[in-house]
Amino acid sequence: MKTEFTADQRANPLIQMMEENLRKCVHCGFCLSACPTYSVLGDERDSPRGRIYLIKDMLEQGGAPEPEIVNHVDRCLSCLACMTACPSGVHYQHYIDHARSFVEDNYQRPWFDRLLRNVLAGILPYAGRFKLALSLARLAKPFASLLGSKLAGIINMAPSSLPPAVLPEGAQVFPAAGEAKKRIALLPGCAQKILRPSINEATIRLLTRAGVEVVIAGGLGCCGALSHHLGKDEAARVFAKANIDAWMQEIDNTGLDAIVINAAGCGTEVKDYGFLLKDDPLYSEKAAKISNLAKDVTEVIAELDLPEANKTELPNIVYHDACSLMHGQGITRQPRDQLKEVGFEIAEIPGHHFCCGSAGSYNLLQPAMADQLKERRLNKLEGVADASMLGTGNIGCLVQLASGTTLPVVHTVELLDWATGGPKPQS
Repeated sequence: MKTEFTADQRANPLIQMMEENLRKCVHCGFCLSACPTYSVLGDERDSPRGRIYLIKDMLEQGGAPEPEIVNHVDRCLSCLACMTACPSGVHYQHYIDHARSFVEDNYQRPWFDRLLRNVLAGILPYAGRFKLALSLARLAKPFASLLGSKLAGIINMAPSSLPPAVLPEGAQVFPAAGEAKKRIALLPGCAQKILRPSINEATIRLLTRAGVEVVIAGGLGCCGALSHHLGKDEAARVFAKANIDAWMQEIDNTGLDAIVINAAGCGTEVKDYGFLLKDDPLYSEKAAKISNLAKDVTEVIAELDLPEANKTELPNIVYHDACSLMHGQGITRQPRDQLKEVGFEIAEIPGHHFCCGSAGSYNLLQPAMADQLKERRLNKLEGVADASMLGTGNIGCLVQLASGTTLPVVHTVELLDWATGGPKPQS
């Protein structure tokens, strides 16, 4: 792809990286069929190839972008299916992340959109604030129809109740059953430990049962993905640095074999810390180290001997690939292999894999598109015979899909824990 950046623009290392990435695009169009928004809207400007052109023009021109370009950038899910489809190795993840940051720094959004995005950035990454916001949203539900369609949609998404948290806050150590084979740090997440704390509890039970000492480092917070996808790069770096400091202290004191992450969206972000902080002289090396240690929970389990299954009858499972796991981390085989190993029959959702519409805060900011994608995904379940549970590896997908189906939607690790001695997952 031809570019027309000025000499001054090319002096910027970030523009240099973007330009190198842009030139990999050969306009083949393989990404179009992989893109959920293009499949719904049929507008190439809402495809990866179209957005690449729009963003290129935006960056070349500099200054405030046109509202139309911003709309097309905003409608991107960051599902990263285009990266899986691309034969040329265009790193669309970094490209769209930079576009969002550019928009955030150079575009004056309408006041309500600006307020909503700032409120989400100030609440979602903070577990205490998030829990309080959910409580207030439940109280506001009777009046939701008076607050406008977008705000009403957000309020109505709040669950009627929250499960009790079992794990205390702060640093903790969970010893391995028997001799410890590995010492692994768990990222408990922010939204996950409020909406579905049982995922972390199942992870700890399963790993300690398999001979792993699990630690939760003191000082952990949000992974930074929510801020990053809103274009708030500096906030994302602050979150990343806090987590890096917490994990480096564990590494320096006792050592870690891995950092386990059971929310796929968080995993994709932490695995990219090395890039996010590559220009930071104090953190670049540490960030790269942390990224190399980060693993999805199924990657960790694949390196261990799973406890022997003790359930004789297990339900048939239909499995949904979280985009952040499938495309962001390239993990598809491990969850299926592990579920089959402990005795589950796995069915696949028929047809092309598309995002469920959750995508971090996307379902809050783009509810109409998110609902269409959710319904399309769930409609495919009708072709799956005898499935009595839906499994997935990301809290966002779990909540999104559960809002539209009567099937119990559970995390992969909850199923594995159940089959090897843990309690039956509560949906």
